Amino acid sequence: MSGVCAPRESPSLAPWTGCTRSLVWSPLPTRERSTSSRGWRSRSSRRGSAAGMTHGSTVRPPSTSSLCTRSNPATSSTSVPDSLRSMKQALWLTKTKLIEGLPKKVLSLADDPANHIENQEERVLDIISHARLWHSTEDTPKRETYCPLIVDSLIQLCKSQILKHPSLARRTSAQNCSLATNWNRESLLLQVRGSSSTILSAKDPLPAIASREEVEATRSHVLETFYPISPTIDLQECHVYEVKDDTGFREGCPYPHPHTLYFLEKANLRPQRFLPEQLRAKMLLFAFANALAQARLLHGSTDHSWAVKSSSYGKSLHVKANTAKVLEQPIVVQSVGTDGRVFQFLVLQLNTTDLASSEGVKNLVWTDSDQLLYQHFWCRPVIKKKVVVEPVGPVDFRPETFRKFLALYLHGAV
Repeated sequence: MSGVCAPRESPSLAPWTGCTRSLVWSPLPTRERSTSSRGWRSRSSRRGSAAGMTHGSTVRPPSTSSLCTRSNPATSSTSVPDSLRSMKQALWLTKTKLIEGLPKKVLSLADDPANHIENQEERVLDIISHARLWHSTEDTPKRETYCPLIVDSLIQLCKSQILKHPSLARRTSAQNCSLATNWNRESLLLQVRGSSSTILSAKDPLPAIASREEVEATRSHVLETFYPISPTIDLQECHVYEVKDDTGFREGCPYPHPHTLYFLEKANLRPQRFLPEQLRAKMLLFAFANALAQARLLHGSTDHSWAVKSSSYGKSLHVKANTAKVLEQPIVVQSVGTDGRVFQFLVLQLNTTDLASSEGVKNLVWTDSDQLLYQHFWCRPVIKKKVVVEPVGPVDFRPETFRKFLALYLHGAV
């Protein structure tokens, strides 16, 4: 797969996985229509199915090699739904300490009435009704339709505060912005490649949230391990030779600093959706990757020498030596994930690029999980005994969720 947080691909497609080796899952086996009488047939006799496998499973072919003969492998992370099952694994991979709840500075912005928009609750309710009822001619609009519309409309509502806060004009947004970065962790070279749905970037970086004393206090924090299981056991190993950091913006871009990443969970079918835990892991990895690429861009990146190190899990790999250090000015990146109803909020502060060891200063992440904007939306009225029990519209609207959304947008401008 192309990256930890790359967009979900069809099993029959073969995304870029490196130069010399590619592990590709075959398409779902097809079942031919039989002209014989009904009855039991051996799985091994069905065309398109592998012997001994349940019908509908996938077949993994042997790995193949191209003509490239270089021999410096790198461990590349696979897509989140196939590999990262929880935040615990993402925290270890990024050397990060978790803090529950949003930072006090962000919460103070959310609670300050001076930052609220005129008729804020009514306008948010109109956005929800527009996306889920008025925008589509379908009886029940699909998630892939209303989820992007809700997020885009909420961002536009936040932008309406430019007259009150002129510094908001020093920002811009982009969609499907590419990203690539790498880092050493426990003698392994890890990669993140892919794109987020929308990225808000700014001319000025976000200020640090944790003080220098709070950053130094993270030295005593012990990262949870998976011993005797390797934390990278379910990541795809592949050969990569163009190891680079790419923020997605060209040199000289007037808005070089990542501010907030927006991730949409818009799959219609439940089996294809991220679990909330997986979505938060994806948000953390992408926020970390953006912050790391930005830190190397600002403070210098790497020494392009290669060295062979022995992994604590019994592997000997060629890893790239990066110039690692504790940052004097930490990099802060925010992230918002939603399915159009439930919101996940995350703020990451990158304190160090020394990621190989689990000792020393750790990075920090604040999360506010599973925040409902509304409980349910009725596209048709619920009528019992000729009495309207539930009118059309959202049920159990939670205005505090949008206040947090707005606070993250205003952070750095107020």
